[in-house]
Amino acid sequence: MSVSVRFVGSGDSFGSGGRFQTCILVDAPGRRFTIDFGASSLIALAQQRIDPNSIDTILITHLHGDHCGGAPFLLIDAMLGARRTRPLTIAGPIDLRARMRAMLDVLFPGSEVMRPRFPLAYVEMEPGRSHPIGDLVVTPHPARHTSQTNPTALRVEIAGKVIAYTGDGEWTDDLAMIGHGADLVIAESYYYAKPIKWHLNYPDIRAHLADFGAKRVILTHMGREMLAHVDDVPEECAYDGLVVDLG
Repeated sequence: MSVSVRFVGSGDSFGSGGRFQTCILVDAPGRRFTIDFGASSLIALAQQRIDPNSIDTILITHLHGDHCGGAPFLLIDAMLGARRTRPLTIAGPIDLRARMRAMLDVLFPGSEVMRPRFPLAYVEMEPGRSHPIGDLVVTPHPARHTSQTNPTALRVEIAGKVIAYTGDGEWTDDLAMIGHGADLVIAESYYYAKPIKWHLNYPDIRAHLADFGAKRVILTHMGREMLAHVDDVPEECAYDGLVVDLG
């Protein structure tokens, strides 16, 4: 079995272009995981006929709702409607577990009495070192984004392939580190021309494309301005439902 990447959700926070929020599904031998799980992700999975119970691991880049806000919904569904039994690991930045509990309390008051009938593990990943998570090796690097979200960019090794995702954040040399030699870099390209603080925009992509040092780069997390120009750029641009086979 090869490694494949599906853009279940390729949109920004606000549903620009009718796209779902970030949810990148990776299938590898014996492992199915997502990178990020935005608030709309359960809906996106259902629309694309993907069973959320089939997901082994959720990797979170940072603690903004369009990147992690779907996880509380998945957990409640897993305990009630979906009757999940398969183990689930949610891995992300420091303070992940407490933030998840806080989101559950706000979105589903009373859920503190619920107990999953499946093994549930949280892994809080320190930036700058590699973390074995099952048969994944995940290396988070610091990202320059809203500090309260504990932002990271991720380099993920699985089945001899390397997938890197910038998450949200301005250009730093850490993005070159996650991308070096990767089979695929998934890069935010929020705006086409307008500079937006705390984000990668298309001029940054053009200036640093070679610095990623990757075999392939696909742009995602595109806002309205960028979506209006996807036919004007030579780089690959993601869309909801796009599947990429890494061999």
